Amino acid sequence: MYSTEILQYLKQHGQCLDSEIAAAMGISLPSVLDSLSDLSGRGEISKCSVTRFHDGKPVENMLCRVAGFIPPAAPGRKPSAKR
Repeated sequence: MYSTEILQYLKQHGQCLDSEIAAAMGISLPSVLDSLSDLSGRGEISKCSVTRFHDGKPVENMLCRVAGFIPPAAPGRKPSAKR
């Protein structure tokens, strides 16, 4: 349904919560969850369940990212190993 649009969003913005994707794209949360399940089943994204607490109450979310994507290294010198 919205699978290709959500995949493009994750490629542009990196790791995101399902609620962040729904709010940013203007799609209902159930539609986003269906599309994320479809993408996960095809192996295009990785997702995990996350519990966050707001005012002491647990809130369940899905954290998603593009599968196999490694962001490029930051420019500049890298720290050397200490001996």
